[in-house]
Amino acid sequence: MSMLELGFLSFPILLLMIFLRAPIGLAMLLCGSGGLWLALGAPNLFLSKLKSETYSTFSNYSLTIIPMFLLMGQFATVSGMSKALFKAAEAFLGHRKGGVAMAAVGACAGFGAICGSSLATAATMSRVALPELKRYGYSGGFSTAPLAAGGTLGILIPPSVILVIYAILTEQNIAKLFLAAFIPGVLAAAGYMIAISIYARLHPDSVGAREPVPWDERMRALVDVWPVLIVFLLVVGGIYLGWFTPTEGAAVGAAGTGVIALLSGNMSWALFRESIIATATSTAMIFFIVLGAGFYNSFLALTQVPQELSAMVLEQGFAPLTVLIVILFFYLLFGCVMDSLSMILLTVPIFFPVITALDFGLTPEQVAIWFGILVLIVVEVGLITPPVGMNLFIINNMDRETPMAATYRSVLYFIASDVVRVAILVAFPAITLFLIPA
Repeated sequence: MSMLELGFLSFPILLLMIFLRAPIGLAMLLCGSGGLWLALGAPNLFLSKLKSETYSTFSNYSLTIIPMFLLMGQFATVSGMSKALFKAAEAFLGHRKGGVAMAAVGACAGFGAICGSSLATAATMSRVALPELKRYGYSGGFSTAPLAAGGTLGILIPPSVILVIYAILTEQNIAKLFLAAFIPGVLAAAGYMIAISIYARLHPDSVGAREPVPWDERMRALVDVWPVLIVFLLVVGGIYLGWFTPTEGAAVGAAGTGVIALLSGNMSWALFRESIIATATSTAMIFFIVLGAGFYNSFLALTQVPQELSAMVLEQGFAPLTVLIVILFFYLLFGCVMDSLSMILLTVPIFFPVITALDFGLTPEQVAIWFGILVLIVVEVGLITPPVGMNLFIINNMDRETPMAATYRSVLYFIASDVVRVAILVAFPAITLFLIPA
């Protein structure tokens, strides 16, 4: 069996292990190490590769940004920022038709700016917003679907852990990727609010109402969210202005949210310890997936699968946009059954050489940034796509009174919004690249 055949054979084996419920990190580690053993032959070469691959994977300084962003999200949850964000958004939007659901989406967008995790954003905001949606008479499906969709904003609006991983894999500038994600993130939040408005008019019985909040209360609620704005501007603005590196910015953000949590009176020693342990657990899980992906991608590079796949696509003469749409559809399909981090680590080393070999009329850096944002969006859409979107199960677990079928029906409006947004960003790359300095 040739090296190339061995590389292609690893795909069905890997997918079989994943569908048999093997942890994705373990599946990639076993496929990668087993493939390297068969490809290299000599045990000494394999053991040497085992040592060098582990060191090269974890000696990457950029990986230190991940636990800092995760810790920042933990401290933000403890500090009560999620509740302040929702109350502020509800004060300005709650009296409108579908306004409380819009407020939930707006709060998810704000919390995503200091969290960087879709699942954490969905879970945290559900604790705050779900009781309010129920209180004001929103139907079961229309109280869960906006929260599931809003949770996806946690990973799109910078800072984002997935964008950091993508930047490392493709050797791109993290700060530029954060900037590129900002406009698509704002468009996502706006699109979700439009979807809520349409739903509210088509199904008025599913939407409750509440009295307008006096302007003095609105101003007080707005003042309460100043810590979120300060942390976001300090981290993202500081990185963009060159005050500190992304890793230093993440550390500043974690320290800042920790201080805010302490000053708010919500931080105790037990909660601090819990935050550290939760961060360490999440970091260990992510790093194990990164290690498994490192071994598997090293094996694929040895077998020349990405290069051969790229050459095969170019030889077929397909239009660049056709290839891009097919790849995005693949991400949407598999994003329904795999988490976004695993998808990025598994597929980017395969698809990225294909995309960069095509001519989109952009510079290589622009193509890399544009493709990264598109992939991130489509993978996140998979989190709310029935029947197995992960965000849907998280929300349903927090509201067991609402049938999953009701959430499925309501979330289709948000998926339609996502499809329209992806189509616009594919057709007009300049929207994604607008903030990137020339």
